[in-house]
Amino acid sequence: MPHCRLPRAAARSASSALRPPLKTQLRGLQTDQHSTKSLDSILIANRGEIAIRVNRTAAKHGIRTTTLYTSPDALSQHAHSSPFAFNLGPTAAYLDQEKILSIAKQQGCQAIHPGYGFLSENADFARRCAEEGVTFIGPPAGAIEDMGDKARSKEIMNSAGVPCVPGYHGSDQAPETLAREAENIGYPVLIKAVRGGGGKGMRIVTSAQEFSDMLESAKSEARNSFGNDEVLVEKYITTPRHIEVQVFADKHGNCVALGERDCSIQRRHQKILEESPAPNLDDSVRKDIWEKACAAALAVKYEGAGTVEFIFDNDTGDFYFMEMNTRLQVEHPVTEMVTGLDLVHWQILIAEGRPLPLTQAEVEQQISERGHAIEARIYAENPDKGFIPDSGRLLHVRLPEETTDVRIDSGFVQGDEVSSHYDPMIAKLIVRGEDRLDALRKLAVALQDYEVAGPVTNIDFLKRICKSEDFMTGAVETGYIEKHRQELFPQTTITSEVLAEAAIASYLQSTSKKTVTANPSLQPLSSPSWLNTSSDFQRRTFQFQSADFEPGPGKTAEIHTVEIQQMAPGQFSVMTPSSPAPIEVSASLDPPTNILTTYFPHTRHTSRIIFAPSMTISAGTIHLFTPHGAFRLTAPQPPWLAKALGVTEKANSLVSPMPAKILRVLVKPGDTVTKDQPLLVIESMKMETVIRSPAEGVVVKRVVHAEGEVVGSGVELVEFEEEGVDTANQA
Repeated sequence: MPHCRLPRAAARSASSALRPPLKTQLRGLQTDQHSTKSLDSILIANRGEIAIRVNRTAAKHGIRTTTLYTSPDALSQHAHSSPFAFNLGPTAAYLDQEKILSIAKQQGCQAIHPGYGFLSENADFARRCAEEGVTFIGPPAGAIEDMGDKARSKEIMNSAGVPCVPGYHGSDQAPETLAREAENIGYPVLIKAVRGGGGKGMRIVTSAQEFSDMLESAKSEARNSFGNDEVLVEKYITTPRHIEVQVFADKHGNCVALGERDCSIQRRHQKILEESPAPNLDDSVRKDIWEKACAAALAVKYEGAGTVEFIFDNDTGDFYFMEMNTRLQVEHPVTEMVTGLDLVHWQILIAEGRPLPLTQAEVEQQISERGHAIEARIYAENPDKGFIPDSGRLLHVRLPEETTDVRIDSGFVQGDEVSSHYDPMIAKLIVRGEDRLDALRKLAVALQDYEVAGPVTNIDFLKRICKSEDFMTGAVETGYIEKHRQELFPQTTITSEVLAEAAIASYLQSTSKKTVTANPSLQPLSSPSWLNTSSDFQRRTFQFQSADFEPGPGKTAEIHTVEIQQMAPGQFSVMTPSSPAPIEVSASLDPPTNILTTYFPHTRHTSRIIFAPSMTISAGTIHLFTPHGAFRLTAPQPPWLAKALGVTEKANSLVSPMPAKILRVLVKPGDTVTKDQPLLVIESMKMETVIRSPAEGVVVKRVVHAEGEVVGSGVELVEFEEEGVDTANQA
């Protein structure tokens, strides 16, 4: 069978192009007699930005598309991206094979594009499509099965000469067997579900004492995510990089590598920054990884787009096969930016039975001319609270300007709801530069221009990573965030300028009828003190706290008091907690743009101020996008409001850190528990979180909610007997 061979001598030469063997050269190559079938109608069996992305390419090439949505997604952008759209029904219906195939046949769709996630790596679905005469735009079912089973894939890779991480991939799943194998491998080890991906069913174990709990947690998450709880155990490399290769193979036995991506910046084993080419990688190693990736794809008779993922050991320079994702991935735009190719179009061409459009040498030539690309994933999540996901309406969205070097793939616009039912990714921001430094500069500027009000996002966190010295030099590893925690999670300081802006904006919006009329979203806030209707020149007092503060036992919000007095129209005397004397400032608010321009004695601020409407869940929140960063402030909550919202004030209780579903209750009333013992497992936006005991030897008095119940953020979960309990540091 033809295979992609990258001669080591050529690989070591920086000036020479990659020279694969003749059989992978497509120009003039005699292909076999596979028939081709033009596709003129496609069903997109996915949601969000990938559905929009596929629809865009299909429309460009004159292909009719049909989109699918569920009831929670009825008003989503992807549901409106095609004239033909059908409601699948409940939340989980994106997995309803029968209904999806039925709609495809009813609508005369010749093919189904599964996107990424959901059914994209489901071998049964790929097989069903073939049986129903519908083209599955993806690899054959056999390749999905081989690569979807991590244990089986390791066997295939070893046979193909692709190096694998030392570990246990056996069928004996008895806990004692797995524990024994972990001891043999040596801690730390990685427990990993044999199916699936995205960090689900994956746990790092550092000692034998925690192996049992981690194993059960990994198995449970794997069952819920993939319907299979088999795991493997591998040696955990302490300073790894995550490097993956985008491969494409056709039905004629040809395979090319479209470069590699470094995806080492991760949280919860999921990527948030990806770039190509990988920084600080020797060219000979780069070509060797490409060669092994092609060998991996051809070993399973692969067809279409796939990603071969490797762990690169920073300490030794060795790399090991980790897994193959048998689909197009979230980070594929990075590869598109550095190759100039439309990978969705390539997928369609391969599905039609056509040969690969370019040879390996031609691909490399394009890569050499297009510099460096970086992708940042914009998530609705709170980095300061362990990256817990957030949800809610997007009250304001301002995007960076798109150019040939700045691209935004998004499934949301202002006014849309980020649902708690699905992944919290809002968008992908992709930039290209002549080199890595140029790309980093463009990314930093684009992130500075990116504004989202409503759910908490990771935008400011991404800004801090981009300015981190080690990241700028390319010294990356998968543990980067934890290693640089002090730098990336600084103590948030609400500056005097920000407090002054919040007070002045609140004053202007509550006293100016013109402002309220011009912008209906700027409604009076919920605090009665902000509705003072006395003279415009009377001294006013405003109080603020961080909107991210969650009431709970042992927690006290920091209250910031600001006094302002309008001395003349647009002229204010402002007193903040840190100012020794009132400062004189001038300010003006432009209602159409929500831009507040403030002149302090020492500087000028041009900031955008967004007030959450009174009828939303975040009513009373002020979003400020300032030169000092983004801030979310609100008026202090009166005690009665916490009770009305169901937030516990008991000092002997644990509360939910986020809106979530109770997956498992692990204790019962009367149990005496040890410090850090798992008590419950909750799930929010496809991620599991373990709620642990805050102290040693405490007694469970009451488990407030049963398995399957849905709770809000700050709602009581477990109550303890009062004696000796301190839950102030429950996180």
